[in-house]
Amino acid sequence: MQPARANKHTRPETEIATYEEGDLAGLLEGKKDPLVLILDCVQDPHNFGACLRTADAAGVAAVIIPKDKSAPITDTVVRVSCGGAENVPIVRVVNLSRAMKKLKDLGLWLVGTADETDKSLYDLDLKGPIGIVMGGEGPGMRRMTGEHCDFLARIPMAGKVACLNVSVATGVCLFEAVRQRRKG
Repeated sequence: MQPARANKHTRPETEIATYEEGDLAGLLEGKKDPLVLILDCVQDPHNFGACLRTADAAGVAAVIIPKDKSAPITDTVVRVSCGGAENVPIVRVVNLSRAMKKLKDLGLWLVGTADETDKSLYDLDLKGPIGIVMGGEGPGMRRMTGEHCDFLARIPMAGKVACLNVSVATGVCLFEAVRQRRKG
C-alpha cells in the first residue's frame, strides 16, 4: 500500500535558508553598487517564484519580503524559481518600512513602481546601489512602502492593458538596471 500523496498546495514551508533584517549589512558588505529586490505583499507562489528566478538571473544581492502578507516559501515557489530560491538570499523582515530605512542607511536609493506617477523607469539612473520595490498583485505596494521610496517610476505602457503581472514587471525593472549598469 502506497502512502497518500501530500497536496503540494498545502505543504508547509520548504527548508530554504532565509535571513533576517539584522543580516542585511553583512549580505551587502563588499558588494559594489548592490541591486536589491523588495517585494511588498507578493502573495501568489507562482509570482514569487518567478520573481526569485528573475532576481537570480539579474544578479540581485538579496530579495526582501515581509514575514506577513507574503507568499510562504513552498515547494511551488522553489520549483517555479528554478534555482533562484536557493541562489539569492531571501531576507524576511517583520517591518518592511524599517528594513527600507536600513537599506537607505547602507547607501541604497529605493525606487518603487507605481502607475500614479509620470516618471518613467527609463528616465531614472539605476547604476548605483539600488533597491527596486515591487507591489503585490492587485493593490500594488502599500502606502507606507511607497512613502519610504526615494523615487516612484512607472513602466511605460504602449498597449491597452493597464498593468503587467508583478513577476513580468519585476523582470522589466531589474533588467533595465542590468542594461544601464552594463552600458555605463
